[in-house]
Amino acid sequence: MAEEKELASAEEVENEAKQAEDAAPDTKAPEEEADMAKEDLKEQDEEKEETVGNEEKKESGKKNKKLSGRAKKDKKDEKIEELNDRLLRNMAEFENFRNRSEKEKTAMFEIGAKSVVEKILPVVDNFERGLDAVTEEEKDNGFVKGMEAIYKQFCTALEEMGVVPIEAVGKEFDPNLHNAVMHEEDDSMEANMVSEELQKGYMYKESVVRHSMVKVVN
Repeated sequence: MAEEKELASAEEVENEAKQAEDAAPDTKAPEEEADMAKEDLKEQDEEKEETVGNEEKKESGKKNKKLSGRAKKDKKDEKIEELNDRLLRNMAEFENFRNRSEKEKTAMFEIGAKSVVEKILPVVDNFERGLDAVTEEEKDNGFVKGMEAIYKQFCTALEEMGVVPIEAVGKEFDPNLHNAVMHEEDDSMEANMVSEELQKGYMYKESVVRHSMVKVVN
């Protein structure tokens, strides 16, 4: 009986120990939960770092694109300014060339016209000499009247071309217009005045074609 009681008590003790073990809290669970929480935080931190890194990369990429776009724009603007400057220079050079060509063309035309006028003037001189030789009785002659009409028409054509005679008699001697071939004493006129015109001079526009041959008072 005593042995049975001891066995019963031993079994009870084992049962109580098992119940106590079952009832005791699991110490491993909190540790595992803490480890899992740490791992979750670590993963969250890594995700945040990755997100921040991606955002920084995007921002830097945008900045680089803006900088490259500005650089391209600046080069484009510089090229445009260079081309505009070159165009303006070419236009100015062309305008100068056109003005210079017009002046040269005008000068060449005037030189050619003066050359033609110089060859015509002796014909005009001969007309004048012929008409001066006509007597009073011959002035009513039809031939003389025809010559006078042709002479007037000739002078009108020259005047329309810009050829005009130089005024000489009674004017002060001007070496730019007159060619003094003779001198005389004349108390009725002031010194250095033209007293007589020996050959008529002409101007074409603003240049002298032929100087007047004159006599000047001393």
